[in-house]
Parts: sequence; C-alpha cells; structure tokens
Amino acid sequence: MPIRTPIDLPVNEILQKENIFLMDENRATHQDIRPIKIGILNLMPLKEDTELDLLRAMSNTPLQIDVTFLCAASHMATHTSKSHLNKFYETFEDIKDSTLDGLVITGAPVELMEFEEVDYWDEFTRILDWAKTNVTSTMFICWGAQAAMHYYYGIPKIRLDKKLFGVYPHRVQHRKVPLVRGFDDIFWAPHSRNTEVDDDAVRCNDNLIVLAESPEAGIFLCISKDGSEIYVMGHPEYDRMTLDKEYRRDLGKGIDIDLPVNYYPEDNMENKPCLSWRGHANTLYTNWLNYYVYQNTPYEMNRIPQDRILTSRKNLSLEV
Repeated sequence: MPIRTPIDLPVNEILQKENIFLMDENRATHQDIRPIKIGILNLMPLKEDTELDLLRAMSNTPLQIDVTFLCAASHMATHTSKSHLNKFYETFEDIKDSTLDGLVITGAPVELMEFEEVDYWDEFTRILDWAKTNVTSTMFICWGAQAAMHYYYGIPKIRLDKKLFGVYPHRVQHRKVPLVRGFDDIFWAPHSRNTEVDDDAVRCNDNLIVLAESPEAGIFLCISKDGSEIYVMGHPEYDRMTLDKEYRRDLGKGIDIDLPVNYYPEDNMENKPCLSWRGHANTLYTNWLNYYVYQNTPYEMNRIPQDRILTSRKNLSLEV
C-alpha cells in the first residue's frame, strides 16, 4: 500500500530499503482518490522507533493512507528532539476541528503511575472524548488500551508481580468477527508490561468482545460491538529486535529483569531473536484498516451526519 508521509521523514529511508511503498506529498496530490486519514498519537519515548514499527505494520493493504503524527502538548518529550517534533508532529489543538478515519493511540512508559497522575491525562481524555464523534475507529495499544478501558468503562488495571516480557501464544475467539479473519487458531505476539486489565471486568462488559487471549498473558485483543474501539494489550507492531533493546537497556540500568520468554533461540541472548509474529501483526492492521476504517468511512466524512456513521458500524456486529 502507498503510505503518504512527509518527504524528509527520517524513517522513510529505512522503509524504502524494505520495499515498502511510500508516496510523497507531490505525487499524492495528483491522484484522484480519497486517501484514508490515519492519526497516530505517539506516546512512546523513542518516537522514531514507534513511527517505523507502525508504518511497517500498516504497509500491507492496497489502500492509500495519509498519516498524521500527534504528540501530547502537555508533556515535555526528553528522548526525541524538539526539531523532529516541531517538523513532523501536530497536537490535538491542531486537529480538534477536523475528523480522522482511523486513530492509533500507542502505549506509554507510565503504567506504574495512577492514570490521573500522568501529566497529560486531561489532554488524553479530551482526545478520547473527541474520538467518539470524530474518528471512525480507534486502535489502542498496551497502556493506551488500559487507559481507554479505564476512562470509557471504569475497568481497573492490576499491577503484576513481575513484568510480563516476551513472546506468548494466543488463541483466537469468535472467528466470525472480521478483525481476526485470516488468523490461525494459535498465534504469537510480544508483550512488555508491568500491569494488566481486570480480565473478568472486560468479559462482564456488554459492549466488549474478547477476540484473543493467552493463558500466560491474559486478554490480548478486544473490540467494541460497533467496531469503533480496538484494544490491543500487547505489541504486535514490535520489530524483531525491540524486546532485545529493552532487555539490554534494563540490564544496563541494573534492573532485575528476566530473560524475555520464547524470544532468543535456546534462551541465549547472543542468538538472533526469531521473528514469529509479523504475519499476524500485518493481518491485524490490514483487517482493521479495511473492515473498520475504509469500509465504514464515507467518502466525505465531514458531510455525513455522525448518526449515519454509527449506524453503518452495525454491519460489523456479526454474531459471535
């Protein structure tokens, strides 16, 4: 799929070497089609790594995607240069009067804090309120998923005895739901977190459907009945070496951390990790973009009443 990015976005060079089809702004303006507008609220500290991971994950559909990177204005980033943020990122204030076809909200390294203690919590909740009427479908990842479930449904997060860290097998539930179309019965996905949602509270919520879970890692994938909310508790977008970088970083800080499970061959950190989750990660993002964004978004979204958008989502409420 062609992804429209700024011509000089630093990660473009890496993506082009991987044969991922990028389209610059000049070429995109000459195509007589309406691109899918996707916002990425990037709350991760190493923003360029996350940009690369998510653009890779969304690169396997024939749809043209116009990506807007967003950051929290109420938080001072310390791991990404101010010049990069000023050049390639917008804030909620910049886009609040517009609409998006899809929105991705990433995880954040604040999971051990209470939600309301996070310095950008008020801004974050304003974005969640706005997304209800201005975004066709939102995908929440890791902390973003926990925070949205807490805000929308009052579902608490639970601190784990030790970090859930590694690559875990998951079993698909409710195969008729389009989000998991093409998934194998068992698939693998990375996790890296110190907290989890209350699984029982999720299952008891009438608006949420659990689509994949793991005996070790708990609920992995969940969807609202109208398809407007997608919750991903792990990190399927991670690159092969992301867990390795996290592990070596924590070791360098003297943090007591276990070896990531099911990751290094023979549990030897000197061995190149096996990439066992990329196929299902690509399918997840492709299904989301096709069935919950593209198929559900009017050609001119700002001219279609919101109740018609919400009504059209009923087509995705398949019997489960």
